[in-house]
Amino acid sequence: MSEVVVAIPTFRRPESLQRLLAELERLETQARLIVVVADNDAENHAGYDLCRSWSGRYRWPLDPIIAEERGIAQVRNALVARALSYPEAAFVAMLDDDEWPSPQWLDALLRLQGETGADVVEGSILFEQEVGAPAFEPGFDGVSSIRRPTGPVAMLEGAGNLLITRTCLEKLSAPWFDPAFALSGGEDRDFFERVKSMGGRFAWADEALAYTQVPALRQNLQWVLNRAYGIGNTEMRIFLKYRPSLAAKLKEYLKIAAALMLTPLLGVVLLARPRRAADAWRRFFRNMGKLAALAGCISEPYAVTHGE
Repeated sequence: MSEVVVAIPTFRRPESLQRLLAELERLETQARLIVVVADNDAENHAGYDLCRSWSGRYRWPLDPIIAEERGIAQVRNALVARALSYPEAAFVAMLDDDEWPSPQWLDALLRLQGETGADVVEGSILFEQEVGAPAFEPGFDGVSSIRRPTGPVAMLEGAGNLLITRTCLEKLSAPWFDPAFALSGGEDRDFFERVKSMGGRFAWADEALAYTQVPALRQNLQWVLNRAYGIGNTEMRIFLKYRPSLAAKLKEYLKIAAALMLTPLLGVVLLARPRRAADAWRRFFRNMGKLAALAGCISEPYAVTHGE
């Protein structure tokens, strides 16, 4: 069976990391695993210390490291470099420290990769909300479950539940994740764009379920609108990075202008339907984020930690 490095970035969430490590022990798989945890808190390194305390009594080989340079892209790069140092590892599977997998998670990713030959496979993520939390329309980043039908797809959504082939990573030059997106996020989408540009293929495994719990501070309209702004901001930065044609730029700018004119009207018209109105404002803030990126403003939401 394949050897897989499960790569986990962590930053000041020892309780969530402990839950994730416990659930990884319950995996139902014949794969040979190595769990690498990269703690991005070089000062306090609570995640690193937690892993060291579990050394020798954990189901899988546990390899904690400290990624000293701050940033989500930097810690992902440290994980990839460490994973590739294991010569028998054919795959790198990524989970964020605020997630936990179903028992069938890894085998579902491996099975679909074998069936499709995809370079990168993403699994679905189910978001658990507290009782009484606001209900949002599907598609709200950070609070809505992420699911797609199983099979090949043109593009993926994030690095929170991912399987990457060693061959894919070795074809790319380091850094695999662009450090320019250190505190803004978007390093995963930029990574996918790089993979796609070299002819890489993607697939989605809906059966490869991971779960996450939405922190209380996310369960309000202000947070999700700020999140939409940040997503739009990084989307535009990635769009511009790959030097689109003049025609592509004009098309994108027209879409932004139309959205900024129409979505506020929808937000007012739909006041009697709060979920629909919130979705209109989400689209408005996402396009405001794009406009800000065009003006050179960068949103950096990863400067703040969510969860424990």
